[in-house]
Amino acid sequence: MYVQLINFIHLLEANVARVCQITGKNPMVGHNVSHSNRKTKRRFLPNLQTHRLWMAAEKRFVKLRVSAHGLRIIEKKGIEKIVSELRARGEKI
Repeated sequence: MYVQLINFIHLLEANVARVCQITGKNPMVGHNVSHSNRKTKRRFLPNLQTHRLWMAAEKRFVKLRVSAHGLRIIEKKGIEKIVSELRARGEKI
């Protein structure tokens, strides 16, 4: 039990890298529930993909780590607007 708790704490500390750059989605914590209703800890990870997107204004590719929902936002708003919002937030792109 104690070893599982330590492993779980390490999992929680390691969730910083799995964040969508657009939506901010990050891993959530929940339970696996067996037929007998025993619960064990698990993580729900966001559907992240690394994409290279062409910025016509700067004539270069931008590499972003985005969720599937973030890709839909890019299609809706456009990559230039998204990158300007990220830069306004202080992210280096």
